[in-house]
Amino acid sequence: MTALRIKPIIWVVPILALVAQSCLVAKNYERPDDELPTENLYRTDAQPEDTTSFASLSWREVFTDTTLVNLIEKGLENNLDIRIAIEQMTAAQAYLKQGKAGYFPTLDATAQWTHQEFSNNSQFGQVFNGSLDQYELSAAASWELDVWGRIRSTKRAAEASYLQSLEAHKAVKTRLIATIATSYYQLLALDEQLQVTRETVENREKGLETTKALKDAGNVTEVGVQQTAAQLYASQSLLIDIGNQIRLQENALSILLGEAPHTIERTDLDSQQIDTLFGEGVPAQLLANRPDVRAAEFGLMNAFELTNVARANFFPTFQITATGGYQSLALETWITPQSIFFNLIGSLTQPIFNQRRIRTNYEVSQAAQREALLRFEQSLLTAGREVSDALGTYEATKQKVEIKTKEFEAYDLALQYSEELLNNGLANYLEVLNARENTLASELTLIDLRFMELRTRVQLYTALGGGWQ
Repeated sequence: MTALRIKPIIWVVPILALVAQSCLVAKNYERPDDELPTENLYRTDAQPEDTTSFASLSWREVFTDTTLVNLIEKGLENNLDIRIAIEQMTAAQAYLKQGKAGYFPTLDATAQWTHQEFSNNSQFGQVFNGSLDQYELSAAASWELDVWGRIRSTKRAAEASYLQSLEAHKAVKTRLIATIATSYYQLLALDEQLQVTRETVENREKGLETTKALKDAGNVTEVGVQQTAAQLYASQSLLIDIGNQIRLQENALSILLGEAPHTIERTDLDSQQIDTLFGEGVPAQLLANRPDVRAAEFGLMNAFELTNVARANFFPTFQITATGGYQSLALETWITPQSIFFNLIGSLTQPIFNQRRIRTNYEVSQAAQREALLRFEQSLLTAGREVSDALGTYEATKQKVEIKTKEFEAYDLALQYSEELLNNGLANYLEVLNARENTLASELTLIDLRFMELRTRVQLYTALGGGWQ
C-alpha cells in the first residue's frame, strides 16, 4: 500500500513542471518593427525605386578589370583583418557547439585511492587498526530538466552570436573589397595625373626656350622669361609630389593585400568602367543585404536570449544525478560484483538569497538588450545615410564631369590660341601663363572627378550591402 501511495506523487512533480513551463517558458524573438525606422531610410529624389538592387550582384560582376580582380582575391586570402574575422568565427562556432550540448547530461569518471591514518586512541583507529585504504572506480552523470527554457535560450544566444560573427566577416570582406578597389582607382588616377604633369613639364621646357627666343627678338621682357621658368619649376615640383603620392598609395594597398610594400601592377584609368545598371533597391532589400545591419540584429537576438536566461535564473532548477561504480576497502576485492554501488538523487533548488546577484544580472541583461536595440536602429540609420550620400554624390559627380570636360576643352583651346598669338607678337605673355595654369588645373581636376565617379559607384555598391557575395 505504501508503494502505491508513493507512485502517484512521483508523477505530480513533472506534471506541475509542465504546467509552470507553459506559463513561464522563455519568450521567442520577434523583430521590433514598430521601434525601428524601416521606411524612408534614404532619399530617393535622384533615383526611382527599383526592386532589382545593384547590391545583389557578385563583386566579380561589378569589377571587370582582371588585374583588380586578382588583387581583390589576394587581399581576401591574405588580409589580416579577414584572418582575424575568421578566427572570431571559429571561436563563436565553438560556443555554438557548447550551447547545443546543453541538453545532454554531464558525465564524469573517477578512479581514486584513499589512505587514512587514524589516532590509535580514536574510535576509527581502534576499528581499523590505525589506518584505512579505500579503492573507488566510479562514474557520475547529471542532467538538468530545461523547464524554464534556460538551456534553450543559451543555445539560441550562441547561435545568434555565431551568425553575428558570420555577418561581421561579410562586413569586413565588403569593406576590404571596396577599399582595395578605391585604392586601385586612386593609383590609376595618380598615374594619369603623373602623365599629364610630365607632358606639361616637357611643354613648359619648350615654352621656356620659346620665351627666351621671343626676348631676344624683343617681343617679351626678362620678366616673361622668369615667369615662364617659375611655371616650369612649379610643374616639376608637382611631378615630385605626385610620384611620392603614388609610392604611398602603393604601400597602403600592399598592406591591404597582407604583403610588405611593393610596386602594384595595374592598368590605366581609361579602361575602367562600371557599366552595370542599378537601382538603389527598397528598404527591405537593404535589411537583407547589409552585413552590418544583419550583424546588429543578431546582436539584438543574442541579448534577447540572454535576457531569457537571466529571467529563468529566478526559478528553481530540476536536476537528476546518478553515481555508480566499484568501491572496496581491499584491492583484491575491488572490481567484484559485491563492490558495486549506485546512488540516484533528484533535486529541486530554488535560489532565495544570493546577495542580489540574480536580480542584478537580470537588470544588466535588460539594459544590454535595450542597448542592442539602439545599436540595431543606429545601424539602419547609418545605412540609410550612406546610401543617400552615395546616391547624391554620384549624381553630382556625373554632372560635374560633363561640365569640367567642357571647361577643360575650352581652356585647352584658349591655350593653343594664346600661344599662337604670342609667337606672332599679338598677345601678352601673361595671357599665356594664365592659360597654361588654368589648363593644367582643369585637366588634373577632371582626372580627380573621373576617379570620384568610380569611387562613388563603389561606395553605393557597398552602402547597398554588396561585396560579400
